[in-house]
Amino acid sequence: MTAPRHRVVVLALDGVHPFELSIPMRIFGTAEGPDGEPLYEVLTCSLDGGPVTTEADFAVAVAHGPELLATAGTVVIPPFGPCADESDPRWLPERLAAALRTVRPGTRIVSLCTAAFTLAAAGLLDGRPATTHWNRSEQFRRAFPAVELRPDVLFVDDGDVLTAAGVAAGVDLCLHLVRRDHGSEVANRVARLCIVPPWRDGGQAQYVERPVPPPVGANTAAVRAWALERLHEPLSLAALAARGRMSVRTFRRRFRDETGMTPLQWLTHQRVEHARRLLETTDLPVDRVATAAGFGTGASLRQHLSAALGVSPNAYRNTFRPDSSASAGAGR
Repeated sequence: MTAPRHRVVVLALDGVHPFELSIPMRIFGTAEGPDGEPLYEVLTCSLDGGPVTTEADFAVAVAHGPELLATAGTVVIPPFGPCADESDPRWLPERLAAALRTVRPGTRIVSLCTAAFTLAAAGLLDGRPATTHWNRSEQFRRAFPAVELRPDVLFVDDGDVLTAAGVAAGVDLCLHLVRRDHGSEVANRVARLCIVPPWRDGGQAQYVERPVPPPVGANTAAVRAWALERLHEPLSLAALAARGRMSVRTFRRRFRDETGMTPLQWLTHQRVEHARRLLETTDLPVDRVATAAGFGTGASLRQHLSAALGVSPNAYRNTFRPDSSASAGAGR
């Protein structure tokens, strides 16, 4: 018997931004299982089941009303309308608030770009980490001081509530959810079919306007590509800087400007991601995964994976490969 597909309901509101409105269907709708079966059902609703205006010169016909929200496994709210003054009630009109109250407990709720203002106005982000478009971060911080704003990241996953930064970061977040639900292989195939990177390094810091233009000339992209082929090797900051033919100080500054991370933070992140792929797609013992990812020992891998994801290597592997524990061998 075929398992029921996870239902994603996209809530389209007047003034919706068409690009972000299309992201959930494009990403979740492309995800397929091993036999080509769709993994998600993506449906769109409005507050009255009728058409909605957009930020472009056309409207969008919507086939469903707000009753669909109560059936969702994931609710996605794209940005809508101009980013108004923080006191403007358009962020959470009563009809929208009433619709959100019909969402079942435990349903994932996702905001794209400035739709984080709506989640915050509804109290769903109080005491929680969240992000929004960097250009509205100060406005958001003033309006919602109870939210732990993270303006430098592309998205924040806080379990059942997730927020994405501006525009294309919605693609990053939806791919992340596919990866979280079905593993890297499925997410990477979606990314290839949509011709987007499966994972973007760094965060919004790369895109924030700065009063001084970034330096021209040498950058660190070639060094990053070189390092990705050698994650299993010891890679010191001095070695990376030497590969880039820069001083350590210059390399560190330029690297952070380009990626939003220090070189060692980036390297640890890449090693964790490589370890995740190996845990998802192979039966290698944990110690061998640790060596291949550059962590050296299983204990080091466990420490880093726990810090990044809150789980052990075995627990992570069992999420994606529940039948692999018997064949994974010693040293797990």
